[in-house]
Amino acid sequence: MTEILPRAQWRLLRHAPASGTRNMAVDDAILELARKGEAPPTLRLYDWAPGTLTLGLGQPLADVDSARLAANGWGIVRRPTGGRAILHIDELTYSVIGPNDEPRLAGGVLESYRRISGALMRSLKVLGLRVEQQTGHQLPGADQGPVCFEVPSDYEITLGGKKLIGSAQARRKGGVLQHGSLPLYGDIARITEALVYPGQAEREESAARVRQRAATAEEGLGRTPTYAEAAAAFIEGFAEMLNIDLIEGELSAEEAAAAADWETQRYASTAWMERA
Repeated sequence: MTEILPRAQWRLLRHAPASGTRNMAVDDAILELARKGEAPPTLRLYDWAPGTLTLGLGQPLADVDSARLAANGWGIVRRPTGGRAILHIDELTYSVIGPNDEPRLAGGVLESYRRISGALMRSLKVLGLRVEQQTGHQLPGADQGPVCFEVPSDYEITLGGKKLIGSAQARRKGGVLQHGSLPLYGDIARITEALVYPGQAEREESAARVRQRAATAEEGLGRTPTYAEAAAAFIEGFAEMLNIDLIEGELSAEEAAAAADWETQRYASTAWMERA
């Protein structure tokens, strides 16, 4: 039976490309205020500058080849969500944030993840992609080796059997954050240039596996989609599938101040990066 969600208003945030520490701090600041009822349910769309490697909450920093990362000019940050490494470059990133009593976010991890996955499916079809929903047996963001895009999880989305969107969810008392990445174009295996391997042969083998198991939107469309085109598709797909009016807005003064604090005290700190 199709779930009927009551009509609601959500805030839409469209942010310019920012550093990894800034992007994670903004997501966390919204979550902290939303869980206390001081920020509205939010769909946030954003990008990264420079390209940034994110590590899952419990992923060892030892997985990262710092010299190669620096040589490529990429940043690094640890996410507040679980899962494994993602290289954020040439992509659209989304975050869904709100209180856990919002009907679209209520219930357990898989229940809320399923609703959001439906919105993602619709968004990708609006973009013109022929996608399917994975029915595996892993929680979103579960550990599965160093590269997030190698293995789909329950309710994640595939294109021709390849993982297309990598997502993870965090729960904080009273609040829910789910964020994820849609690679738009480029070599999906570039991430292997930022991770540690015993030798070059193992690095190349890993890159080949990633290309076999993960895809970009460009592969499915046969052309290069723009960020703006993908963002418009997400706005339409989320509004339709979640039965919401998306009202464009900005961070509140409280959110902006909290984001600055989160960035300084957590995401830019050595202690946070070295916690695992």
